[in-house]
Amino acid sequence: MAAALMGLHLLGVSQLGAESSASSETPPRPNLVIIFTDDQGYADLSCFGGDHVLTPNIDRMAAEGVRLTSFYVGAPLCSPSRAALMTGCYPSRIDMGTPSSIAVDLPNVPRGKCFPVFLAGDGRGLNPEEFTIAEAAQSAGYKTGMFGKWHLGDQTEFLPTRQGFEEYFGIPYSHDIHPAHRRQEIFNFPPLPLLEGETVIEMEPDADYLTRRITERAVSFIEKNKDENFFLYVAHPLPHGPLAASPEIKKEYAQKVGTDDKAKQGLYSTAIYEIDWSVGEILDALEEQGIEKNTIVLFATDNGPAGRKGSAKPLSGWKGKTLEGGMRVPAVLRWPNGIPAGTEVDELVTAMDVLPTFAKLAGAKLPRDRAIDGKDILPTLADGAESPHEYFFYAHWGTLEAVRWKDWKLRIVDGEEALYNLDTDISEKTNLASSHPEIVQQLKGAMQAFEKEMEANERPAGSVDNPTPLALIP
Repeated sequence: MAAALMGLHLLGVSQLGAESSASSETPPRPNLVIIFTDDQGYADLSCFGGDHVLTPNIDRMAAEGVRLTSFYVGAPLCSPSRAALMTGCYPSRIDMGTPSSIAVDLPNVPRGKCFPVFLAGDGRGLNPEEFTIAEAAQSAGYKTGMFGKWHLGDQTEFLPTRQGFEEYFGIPYSHDIHPAHRRQEIFNFPPLPLLEGETVIEMEPDADYLTRRITERAVSFIEKNKDENFFLYVAHPLPHGPLAASPEIKKEYAQKVGTDDKAKQGLYSTAIYEIDWSVGEILDALEEQGIEKNTIVLFATDNGPAGRKGSAKPLSGWKGKTLEGGMRVPAVLRWPNGIPAGTEVDELVTAMDVLPTFAKLAGAKLPRDRAIDGKDILPTLADGAESPHEYFFYAHWGTLEAVRWKDWKLRIVDGEEALYNLDTDISEKTNLASSHPEIVQQLKGAMQAFEKEMEANERPAGSVDNPTPLALIP
């Protein structure tokens, strides 16, 4: 349930966009900052129970805002998850759940092992006709900027600047997509490009400084646009491997942790500490400009942890799995003008909900001819209402594998049916399918209806002929 929120009146939320009962003036529209990391597990924050990390700034966000403990992403992998965040759609609706145009043609890689993520010089990407959060913000007069990892297509037609972002600095895909990749003999990746807008300005940027450089640009964007409404998307490439951190942070973190705390030692925890440092820099910049109270800051990640260094406890599973640990991620939201401090929401909400919720707050209209799957979660956050989602669907590699309804989750993989009660069994250990056949049948029917609806209303991904990898032009 949406603990500690019931009955609270949040400043400006229920009246936003209409006349206040006490005044003819409408509340000011909030800024929006999304901080999205890569491959960070459910327990990879101190405020989510992680004893192997040190995240004081994100913990501060939680203390001053709300922890979203049932926050789901659209897929357990990078590209489809980010597509769902940007468009408010399940990846299957926008053709983002299938392998890249390159991966399907690779020798010695079965189609079932081709991750649905975009590679260098990929002919597919997020369709420019899709409506993104950035375009919603632009339509409402907001300034828009993105800094970090895009991973929704590296051809010019698919870049952030073609999807509503006025400013962009970052890398077009994961920083392991370069010649040092462990499977380079199969992929033959070109050097990793760093872009300013649509121009490659550097090849093979030092991964140790990616978090720091992205943060500097984000802070500069805030300072430049302090007097206007803005949407800022900060997409950190880490803690996705290869792990990295700046020498300055390595030194600072080692001094804080010391030599006795074995759990917190290691580069994985150091990389997360630098991400937390970045969050602190952004929060401080908002405060310094006097705009922190009316800025929504959402921290989340794209999917579960990729390896043993990360933790999804007490959830089961990890990146690439439709178990909870693959798609339920840690999320913290702070909005001093709209969310009371130190609250918690355990109702099911998703990354897809960010678009319609923010559009309502910003006064932006959503296209009527393009169905989206996200819901307005303001009533859930403001009034303790139940989740607006009757069902939530889990898919991977374009295959629907599970559905959640209230506390029940049905997962069907390789013909094996497993029913879990997530309220009493968050780790998905006890299969209750045999004792609740009526719920199994209901959820199977919901899955069939979802697949039928998606098949009838799927929109195509973007596609270009003769794609080429990005390169530095002299």
